[in-house]
Amino acid sequence: MSGAMHSSTWSTFLKSIASFNGDLSSMTAPPFILSPTSLVEYSQYWAEHPDLLLEPNFLVSEDKDNKDEREAMSLKRIIAVTRWFISTLRSQYCSRNESMGTEKKPLNPFLGEVFVGKWDDKSAGGKLGETILLSEQVSHHPPVTAYAINNEQNKTVLQGYNGIKATMSATSINVKQYGHALLEYKTLEESYLITLPPLHIEGLITASPFVELEGTSYIQSSTGHIAVIDYSGRGYFSGKKNSFKARIYRDKLSSAHKDNALASISGQWSGKSYIAKGHSSPSSSDELFYDAKEKVPERLIVKPIEEQHPLESRRAWQKVAEAIKKSDYDLIQQEKSSIENQQRDLRKEERSAGTSWETRWFDHVDYQSEHSQDPFISLSSLANLSIHNAPSGSLRGSKHDNGDAKHWRVSFQKWDEESEIKI
Repeated sequence: MSGAMHSSTWSTFLKSIASFNGDLSSMTAPPFILSPTSLVEYSQYWAEHPDLLLEPNFLVSEDKDNKDEREAMSLKRIIAVTRWFISTLRSQYCSRNESMGTEKKPLNPFLGEVFVGKWDDKSAGGKLGETILLSEQVSHHPPVTAYAINNEQNKTVLQGYNGIKATMSATSINVKQYGHALLEYKTLEESYLITLPPLHIEGLITASPFVELEGTSYIQSSTGHIAVIDYSGRGYFSGKKNSFKARIYRDKLSSAHKDNALASISGQWSGKSYIAKGHSSPSSSDELFYDAKEKVPERLIVKPIEEQHPLESRRAWQKVAEAIKKSDYDLIQQEKSSIENQQRDLRKEERSAGTSWETRWFDHVDYQSEHSQDPFISLSSLANLSIHNAPSGSLRGSKHDNGDAKHWRVSFQKWDEESEIKI
């Protein structure tokens, strides 16, 4: 596409989203801004560093009767969980800019689309074990992706779901992320509730869009510890893009005044960050917390496309992805429309038969009537954070805590009984 044509097409696109009334995530995107990757694949970014995800399992007190040692190890574990969480951000929110030069819109998954894979154990002595990923599009209106990451050897399970709602402001697209992640270390009998940060897409005027995180997200442990993570971009705390500050507290948000912080972390989630004891903001002279550019992600192992089930993401979108890589915009539209029309026909058939699509590995949980069946909700230490469909880390009782959520929980029994899709 020539520079003049690109500029004209981009201007037309900006005008269309500026005049669009509703959730932009439901809007059909023009081919030239599409990524060849479906959003259902983004679940893999949660575990591209299996060693960091599993590290808390190995931070245990040798003297279980020593209260001070137990407390120290508990603090080390939530710091480790926070480090793992920060490690998930670069691939989620920077990888398109780094590989393609600009942010691209992922392909909208169709209902029932799945993505599976595994990470082999690359640790010395085999202490990590195999980690598997299940990801499934459980809803199309609204779009929701559910995922589960399981490491059987270390009895560690991460599960969650996410959806988005996007609106246009004067010069950017504002995105609220709905959902949460639940991280269980079953041997430790310890759980963490993780909320998702808001974000906005800048650079629209210059046709060079990029993602910037904003606002606050939380990590709350069943031990009582809580991490409060604040995000900012250029012109705020440090004046650098992708900046964040995190403080870790001993007990609940009611005590989360910065003077009570046990540890403070700051830096760039796409680069280096540092940690210091107490509430003072650390600097580059303090201990290195995490270096996102130094830590190389471990890529998910996925079956060859020809061996995949038709509902698996890379096989389903193969022709679209190939057309995107060739910048063949007519073919992109043709192949993409073919998939969308097939999905419309399936929904029509279901309506005619009086049936509905059944999810594959995830069950719907309605907290209005079934809250007592979810063990996470009975953990009073997790009660600070909303269990409803509150966007972007809202707190229990906030104006966003409206209780109309559809939550999803994995059923490993269904995965064990799976006959068509295997890793």
